[in-house]
Amino acid sequence: MRTAVLVGQVIAALGIFNVWIIRSGKATHWRGGDAKSLKDEFQVYGLPGWSVGVIGFLKLFCAMLLLAGIWFPTLSRPAAIGLGVLMVGAVAMHIKVKDPLQRALPALGLLALCVVIALGS
Repeated sequence: MRTAVLVGQVIAALGIFNVWIIRSGKATHWRGGDAKSLKDEFQVYGLPGWSVGVIGFLKLFCAMLLLAGIWFPTLSRPAAIGLGVLMVGAVAMHIKVKDPLQRALPALGLLALCVVIALGS
C-alpha cells in the first residue's frame, strides 16, 4: 500500500505542475467552457482575477507537500486533503458552467487519487 501511495503522490504532484506551470497558457480538451488558458478558464467560471493566483499557489503548494511527503510522511495526508478540497471546487466549477462530464474527469481522477493518498498515509 505504501508504494501505491508514493506513486500516487508523484502522479498527483506532476499532474498539478503540468497544468499550472507547463500548460497554464495552452488550450486543452479539459478547460472549462471555451477557455484557451487557465486565466480564461477562471473567467468562464465567473471567478475574480486574483483567484487564479491564490488557487494556483494553493495547488502548487499542496503538490510540493505531496512530494516532500515522500521523505516526510506526515505531510502527505494534509497535502492530499488540501488538494482534494481544491479538486472538489474544480469539479463544482465544471458543473456550474454545465461542461460535459468528460471535462471534469481529470479533476475527478485527481480527487480519487487524493482520497487514496489521504487514507493510505
